[in-house]
Amino acid sequence: MVAAASPPPLLMPEQRIVIHGVRWKDYVILREALEVPGLRMTYLKGALEITSPSRAHEANKKIVARLVETYAFLLRLPLNGYGSTTFRSEAKERGAEPDECWVVGRELADGAFPDIVLEVIEASLMLDKLAVYDGFGVPEVWLFEGGAFTIHRRKPSSGYVRTTKSTLLPKLDFDLLAKLTQAGNQQAALESLERAVRSVPAKKPKRRRA
Repeated sequence: MVAAASPPPLLMPEQRIVIHGVRWKDYVILREALEVPGLRMTYLKGALEITSPSRAHEANKKIVARLVETYAFLLRLPLNGYGSTTFRSEAKERGAEPDECWVVGRELADGAFPDIVLEVIEASLMLDKLAVYDGFGVPEVWLFEGGAFTIHRRKPSSGYVRTTKSTLLPKLDFDLLAKLTQAGNQQAALESLERAVRSVPAKKPKRRRA
């Protein structure tokens, strides 16, 4: 007797909830008590957003991270990644765990904040992530939503302005990056990126006049 094949498991969509009126110390206790893999928390002035990312969300954030870090490696750029590190500031009443984050040309010191954060947006945000990262003074926030990137550069005082390219990685082609995230096969995407990077001719040094 041949057993009937079981139907494939349903993929759980991304889940988000927001709890208001949460004290700072309760947020810290809750964050340290809940060691659920993949669970992310964002705290902004008494509001706590709890997110359980979907498989698609995690796949997207992973391929973007691999592409960005491969790009940096191929161009010998001093980029250091710190994944979904928890960042907190009681004075600013903020806490967050970006999908990915990086610093350029240095290591991330204790108590410091990253230069670049990535947020993959699958479901509508309930808290203003830009307001959170603005309080941390993060120079760049990259949002990936609907298969496209939006780049937000922090202004000298506060707030973000939308721009078309990264100031910290100015040659990174976000249109190409977005296209490669849709490849499905991560290895194929990385190989395509390598070909694209190596096909760009290096600039010849200018000759000095005698």
